[in-house]
Amino acid sequence: MAERLAGVVLAAGAGSRLGGPKALVRDDAGAWLPRACRLLAGVGCAPVIAVLGASADAAAELLPDDTTGVVADDWAAGLGASLRAGLETARGAGAGAVLITLVDLPRLAPEAVARVASHWVGDPTVLARATDAGTPGHPVLIGAAHVDALLATLNGDRGAGAYLRAHGAVEVDCTGLGAADDVDEADDVDTADVDGR
Repeated sequence: MAERLAGVVLAAGAGSRLGGPKALVRDDAGAWLPRACRLLAGVGCAPVIAVLGASADAAAELLPDDTTGVVADDWAAGLGASLRAGLETARGAGAGAVLITLVDLPRLAPEAVARVASHWVGDPTVLARATDAGTPGHPVLIGAAHVDALLATLNGDRGAGAYLRAHGAVEVDCTGLGAADDVDEADDVDTADVDGR
C-alpha cells in the first residue's frame, strides 16, 4: 500500500471570478474536471481523488467511474481546506505519495504530469513541483513523510507553497506545458458553459 501514488484534483472552488464553480466548467475540449482526473490516472495514480465543494452534487456526476469524490465540508474557507481534505483521504488510502493538481489548468499537458510523477520512486520524503519558466505550478508531488507536517500548516487560503519552498521541493521544468496556466477569469472560457449547460 505504501508504494501507491494517489492523485488529488482540487476542484472545490466557487469560481467567483470565473462566473461559476470551476468543477463544472467546460470548453471546446470538454469538461475540465474529468480531464484533470484522467491526467492523474494516466500516470498510474490510484486512487484518484477529486475534492469537491461548490455544486458538489453536479460536479460528482462528471467524475470518471474510477475517481473518488470527496466533499470538503469547509471548502469555502479556501484552498487550505480543500488540500487538507485531499491529503487526509489519500493518507487514509495508504498512499506513499500524493500527486496534486488543480481543476482550472485546462491546458496542462500529460507530459508535465508524467515529468513530475516520474520523481516518485518509492521515497516517502519526496517533494517536487512543476514550474513554468521558474513560476511555480502543478502538479505537485508530496511524499507521505511530509503529510502530517504539511497539514499542520494549512489554513484559510494558504496552500502548500510555503512548505514546499521551506523544504526544498525539486523544481521540475514544465515550461510551455500548461503547468502554471490556471484560468481565473471568465474571458478565458465560454461562460455559458460554467454551470454545465
